[in-house]
Formats: sequence, structure tokens, C-alpha cells
Amino acid sequence: MSTATETRTLAVDGGAPVRTAPWPSWPIWDDTEVRALTEVVNSGNWFGPTGTKVHEYVETWSRLHQAKHMVPCTNGTQALEIALRAAGVKAGDEVIVPPYTFIASASAVVQVNAIPVFADIDPDSYNLDPAAAEAAITDKTAALMPVHVAGLPADMDAFRDLASRKGLLLIEDAAQAHLAEWNGTPVGALGDAGIFSHQASKNLNGGEGGCILTNDDKLYDRAWSLVNAGRVREGGWYEHAFLSGNYRMTEWQGAILCAQITRLEEQTDRRNENGLHLAAALEKIPGIRPLKRDARVTRHAYHLFCFRYDPSAFAGLSHEKFMKALNAEGIPCNRGYEPLYRSDAFRINPDTHPFPKDQDYASLRLPAVEQASEEAVWLRQSLLLAKRADMDDIVTAVAKIHAAAIGG
Repeated sequence: MSTATETRTLAVDGGAPVRTAPWPSWPIWDDTEVRALTEVVNSGNWFGPTGTKVHEYVETWSRLHQAKHMVPCTNGTQALEIALRAAGVKAGDEVIVPPYTFIASASAVVQVNAIPVFADIDPDSYNLDPAAAEAAITDKTAALMPVHVAGLPADMDAFRDLASRKGLLLIEDAAQAHLAEWNGTPVGALGDAGIFSHQASKNLNGGEGGCILTNDDKLYDRAWSLVNAGRVREGGWYEHAFLSGNYRMTEWQGAILCAQITRLEEQTDRRNENGLHLAAALEKIPGIRPLKRDARVTRHAYHLFCFRYDPSAFAGLSHEKFMKALNAEGIPCNRGYEPLYRSDAFRINPDTHPFPKDQDYASLRLPAVEQASEEAVWLRQSLLLAKRADMDDIVTAVAKIHAAAIGG
């Protein structure tokens, strides 16, 4: 039994941690996945385009996201590149993206020989700021790419209005936003095209995999061809309209995704309930501010639970030391993204991509992005699949660190 002193002493300093019980593991699976994979083996048809599992996944996922068309593919990174190409983004075009995101949001732009233009984020949501995006528009701008960071929908009313007013394409990066909703409508098909990722950490986990959603018939035909080596969708097997690669999803991925989908609604509801409870409790602790959830967000995917940490409320305890202490208390966390414009990948290099000289990424500093990289604390989505009482362990651990910091 812990003494009162051990209870007050931080685990990082030798005290007893708040939590020693394990968190829910990820992925969650059972015989449903085993049976689905066995069905594929026994069918003898392991090829997605002529099998049944990929088609079942397409029908289910497009219905859940109210999309007219869907094209499955190898992964979310390729989905972004295919969506951009299918929408008509060409060499030299500019695409406005947030730099607080996974590198694929911007690298996909580079892969179609276009130019990523980084605009600042909303400091309350960490999503692309519509006003900053509008200020970044030039006569070379072809598309806007809002990213639903952490599964929290961006302001799609503002981005749809902006795209309409300026005659721009609107591509949603919904890689982290499975079943998230904006004003009661699922994200992913609110623009010209949207993409999802099914990489192993994602809320719908296929190990790998991705897809493109669209309500545009011509964009769908183009995306289908791009995924299928440039073939004509209604043409012959060896009829190719243009050059492309093979980005098809296999029956193995389709089988896993069909099985995982059966749990997703319940898991999403649990993440939402626990996320709301956790946010309400944490915001009572000085120096802790969960990301703001717009009233128009009717469903948050909570791929991540993010909160902002203010060292001044913890007697100057640094961001790094706070996270080290929280991990020691049995609450796994990390700091999240660094600004993409700091990455060596975005440098003028004619051997990789002829970035225009006016895109000086190395000296770019966007205030809200810089702040987010210094203050954000991330909790992974699987923690929110625990019970309500387990959320209170997170709150207790943060409060314990605060009390220790201020000498309480």
C-alpha cells in the first residue's frame, strides 16, 4: 500500500505512478478478422478488383460517408496524390496546406510537381485557418487542402465558401477523421475529393490502405484509372488512356477492413464520450487547455486527444519535463508534429523538386504553428477506448504533476 508521501511524489522522482494497469491494446481483433481472411484464402481469388471483400468495403465506407463514388488504393499517401492528379492539379500549381500535419499532406503536392504553400493554423483547433488560407492565395493557386487534424473537422463551411468564391478545388485530407461529422454530415466528401488512410495507427486499421471519395463523376473515372495503371474504367483490360502506376488494394486489406468496420461505430461513440468527459475535466486544471471543439462538429473521430500545456501555470516546468512526468505516471503521451517547413525535405533542390525561389520554407515562421509545436500534448486514440473511470486516471496524473510543480 502506497504511503501519503509516495502518493504525492511524482513517479519520475521515485513515487508510485497513478496508473500501472495496461491501456487497451491496438489493434482490436478477434475471430471476425480470422474468418474474413480465411474466406479470402479459400476463395482462391486474392485480387481486389475481382474479389468480394474490397467491393464490400467500398460499398460500406462510401455509404457511411455519404459519397457517390469511392476508389480504394494502397495507402493514404497515394490517395492524396491520386486525388490531386484526378482533380486536375498540374505542375507549377500552388496548393495551400497547413504545416502542422503529417508530411504526406505536403509531399503529395510535390509528387504531382505542384507547390505546397504553407498557411497558418487556428490556434484553438490546430486546423488550417480559413483566413490565413485566403491570404495565401495567388494567381497560381489551384487547390485548398484542409486537414482534419486529430480527427477534428476543419471549418468546412468557410473552406467551401472560400473555394467557391475563388474558383479553387477543395481536397479534404481526412486521413485521421474516420466517421467524423461536420454539421451532421460525414467529412471526406464535402469538397471535390477527400481521402482516408487505413494505416495501422488509424481508427479503421487495415495495416495499410487508403481511399479517395468524391461525388464528381469525371474525377471518379480519372481516380479509378490512376489507381489501375491508367486503364479506361469501361474499356478493355489492355486499354490505357494515360500512364500511371498500380495502386490497387488487395483482398487481404479488404477483408481486414470489412471486419474492423463492424466495431467502428461503437468505438467512435466511446471515443467521443470519453473525449468530451476528459476535456471537461482537464480544462479545470490551470495551464491545461484541450483543443476547442466547434459547435458544428457533430462527431469528432478523436484519432488523437490533444491538449495545450502552459508551463507558466506549472511554475515553469518545461514541456519536455511535463511529458516525461506524465509518461512516468502511466499516461503515454508525446509532443506531436514539428512544423513541416523546418524539414530538410522542403528545401530547394533541383535533383528532387524545383521549388520556386520565392518559397523560402527554411525561414518561414507561422506563429500558431510554432506555438502548437511547443505546447501540444498528444494522447493516442486507443486510450479513449478504455472505461470512463480510466479517463479520470489521466486527470489525476496531470493534477498530481501540477500540484508537485507549484508545491501543493
